[in-house]
Amino acid sequence: MCLAVPARVAELLPNDTARVELGGVTKEISLALVDEVAVGDYVIVHVGYALSKLDREEAEATLALFAEAGLTPSLEGTA
Repeated sequence: MCLAVPARVAELLPNDTARVELGGVTKEISLALVDEVAVGDYVIVHVGYALSKLDREEAEATLALFAEAGLTPSLEGTA
């Protein structure tokens, strides 16, 4: 089973890449599949790619559900 998680864009990098942050973990990902991403935006990350943008409220609600379920989303294994 694969899991895509919401992560906040912390830094835009060259070549359609970005550094995202989730729970204190940062990871470099590809933005090749998503247009018009800015620092502070939330994106759904799966296997090292941003699949889509997500509004802040929806991202926070999803992360709250993970926390409530006792799950700590991680960017490990997404590359």
